[in-house]
Amino acid sequence: MSAVSTLPNRPALLPEAAQAGRVLASADILDGSTEVMITHRGEVYRLRQTKLGKLILTK
Repeated sequence: MSAVSTLPNRPALLPEAAQAGRVLASADILDGSTEVMITHRGEVYRLRQTKLGKLILTK
């Protein structure tokens, strides 16, 4: 088995990233949108993708 695993239509994952736990693709989280709201410990956070494709998480 290869030291680097791949998922369909996803970039290769480094072994340490795969061992860290679940790996989610940003495209799956955003699901066609440019931003989503995430709740964590009673607080609401906004995860958004910029025009340049970068991710920003704000409270």
